[in-house]
Amino acid sequence: MRYKHDIDSCLEVLRDGGLILYPTDTVWGIGCDACNEEAVSKIYALKNRNEQKSMIILLADEADILTYTGHDHLTIYDYIKGIVKPVTVIYSDARNLAPNVINADGSVGIRIVKDDFCRQLIRAFGKPIVSTSSNVSGYPPPTMFSDIDIKIKDGVDYIVQHRQDEDVPGIPSTVIKLNDDDSYSIIRP
Repeated sequence: MRYKHDIDSCLEVLRDGGLILYPTDTVWGIGCDACNEEAVSKIYALKNRNEQKSMIILLADEADILTYTGHDHLTIYDYIKGIVKPVTVIYSDARNLAPNVINADGSVGIRIVKDDFCRQLIRAFGKPIVSTSSNVSGYPPPTMFSDIDIKIKDGVDYIVQHRQDEDVPGIPSTVIKLNDDDSYSIIRP
């Protein structure tokens, strides 16, 4: 595996409740164990982010959604499969996650990753990983590794080496909300 060292290092940090800086299928993200409340609090502190502003989680497989939400059907993925751009879906009735990952209304944003590195990392970890853009709150999210603020780089426990030299800007995901009647609303195109 070409990024075995990065995955092994990330796993060690995630299991110890630490923070990683890693490339996702959108922009570089700050991540941690999405089931560890203390680890999630570290991200809020690092970003100077209001804890009322939720973060998303990344999963490797659609079936995992059933573990972290009260949804027993995945029909939204029939729609998502036709979209090339990564899509984050907001689900109501979040469960089995750190309380500070779950929004005040009980919802959580979930993205099934398409990026091979992320998918392998999440599968090896066996739990969802938080993903939030690698910026200090109030500043625009960096689109490339070279644009990430030194405060963020210094504030994490491990920085993934994979993809640091890429010069193609990342773009945020589309965000949709799954409604109770299985319809959806587009939050961010």
